[in-house]
Amino acid sequence: MNPERIFDEFPAPSYRGNQRDALGDIRDAFADGNDVVLVRAPTGSGKSLLARAIAGCARTPDEAAPSDATGAYYTTPQVSQLDDVAEDDLLDGLKIIRGKRNYSCILPGETNTPVNRAPCAREKGYDCSVKHRCPYFSDRAIASSREIAAMTLAYFMRTAGSEVFRKRDCVVIDEAHGLAEWAEMYAAIDLNPRTVPIWDDLKVPEMTGVDRAVEYADRLQNVCERRKDDLIAEQELSPEEVAERDRLQELIGELDWFVEDYRDSQSATTWVVDQPDGEGGAITIKPMNPERYLNHTVWDRGNRFALLSATILNKQAFCRQVGLDPANVALVDVGHTFPVENRPLYDVTQGKMTYEHRDDTLPKIARTVVRVMQEHRGEKGIIHAHSYAIQERLADRLDEFGVGDRVRTHGKENRDAELESWKASDGEEVFLSVKMEEALDLKGDLARWQVICKAPFLNTNDSRVAHRLEEGQWAWYYRAALRTVIQACGRVVRSPDDYGATYLADSSLLQVFDRAESDTPPWFTEQVERMSRPDLPEFDPRSASQSAAGAGATTTRGGRSRGAGSRGGSGSGSRSADGRTATGQSSGDGSSDSSSSGGPSSGDDSSDDTSTGRKSPMADVWDVE
Repeated sequence: MNPERIFDEFPAPSYRGNQRDALGDIRDAFADGNDVVLVRAPTGSGKSLLARAIAGCARTPDEAAPSDATGAYYTTPQVSQLDDVAEDDLLDGLKIIRGKRNYSCILPGETNTPVNRAPCAREKGYDCSVKHRCPYFSDRAIASSREIAAMTLAYFMRTAGSEVFRKRDCVVIDEAHGLAEWAEMYAAIDLNPRTVPIWDDLKVPEMTGVDRAVEYADRLQNVCERRKDDLIAEQELSPEEVAERDRLQELIGELDWFVEDYRDSQSATTWVVDQPDGEGGAITIKPMNPERYLNHTVWDRGNRFALLSATILNKQAFCRQVGLDPANVALVDVGHTFPVENRPLYDVTQGKMTYEHRDDTLPKIARTVVRVMQEHRGEKGIIHAHSYAIQERLADRLDEFGVGDRVRTHGKENRDAELESWKASDGEEVFLSVKMEEALDLKGDLARWQVICKAPFLNTNDSRVAHRLEEGQWAWYYRAALRTVIQACGRVVRSPDDYGATYLADSSLLQVFDRAESDTPPWFTEQVERMSRPDLPEFDPRSASQSAAGAGATTTRGGRSRGAGSRGGSGSGSRSADGRTATGQSSGDGSSDSSSSGGPSSGDDSSDDTSTGRKSPMADVWDVE
């Protein structure tokens, strides 16, 4: 790697903000001999441009011996981030490769057949006459030969050991703050009727411990091998049999990894096993601190690494979680260039939103949301509900208040479609979202305000979370919540001249700021220190509804139309000359509770069935073959 090329490799015609200084600091960090450089860059820093400049410093074939690794990988866990890269003309040097299911077979008669279900996957010994033109294999060949290949983190991990995507000189991971969690989630093994094709033929014992799970995994692996061999022996398979064969192969690999790692006395991985329904019930086998897994899927894939994120909050803790030696890791801090007054935090806390307090707190938050909607007439906003249970209850309350005509929700299956429809709408529609605190660009008038309804604590019913808390890892717990809050706060302010208000409704958010104070980036500390209670209008739902604007409305609740007509409305909130919300003392509706003592309840339902299998809360993250 030649870090001296970093300025020449920067793809934009000019620098903005702190980009030039950041490039110099990154260059110096690599030049000092660090194998890994963490780049903590807030929203709007142009992380993708920085990533492209770093990747361009990778050794080229002309500079290397035949046995040397050359070129670079760019990878990110977020499909939407990869989509943004694909659409950015400044990043056209990155060749993107996606999983097979994202490409359609071009053979005659194979209408809308994804490549992973094409005849080449269905028929034994199939010789495809158009393989040289196949969109998947063509993209794969180009990506493997380009100096910079771009892919999702899941595809990158899945291709570990591939002859096509071998070790490269440099690996750049964007949005890398959740690398340890991604590895844990991806390495987890779910055994249930949906994930095990031969489930109905199995006798599932009670998992009394990890040793019992290892014994069962050994037996299950052998059964899966026999069924897979039977399928492979067939001359032709149906699409359903292809899916079964591929899943069996994947499951065999997962089980083999678990058994081998557990029996390896040198492995640092701790495994936990969940079987909520006991004998005969579904099983989840989860790794903690999967250092060996990351070594194989990430750290063995390159010579030098750059990990970029706004929320790598604690270098020592991050390195410990992902199996890195902090002595070989440098942290580069990129300053925030957005004026702090453009990104205000407002304290509208109404009490705790943990499970046992929710019945009391949620109605108060619904009233507060109405007042915020009154304040922001004529402006779109987003409400982070955290779970579908909270989303549904809050939507019902807003309906009861008569402001449902301004609210749009989504379900698990239509989240992306509803999001895009809302973004394309004009007026003042409010999007009541679940798990959209990251990877969402709401620049300009796409959203001028947002409400965070609940502190995003990890679910303490998750065995990994419970295990860590039993060991006293409370700093990790609060740091994880802070990370999500910071990510959420960046959704509505995307450039130095953009502005957007963030309202905090759960009093436990104040506790997060207090408990994770030492891990808070200086630029976010500045936001917290300026936090105030806003002077919101008195509660008057009629003045918040769409009908108050003198027009009909069309809103969507999970894809169902409510009302008809156009949207509109004039703003009535108190604004400063530059359009930002004025602050002052709370007008008060008697429902505020700013208590921040005590920890979150073990009954917290923060996971709340927002995904199935290994699907991420962000839709379609696991974009693999």
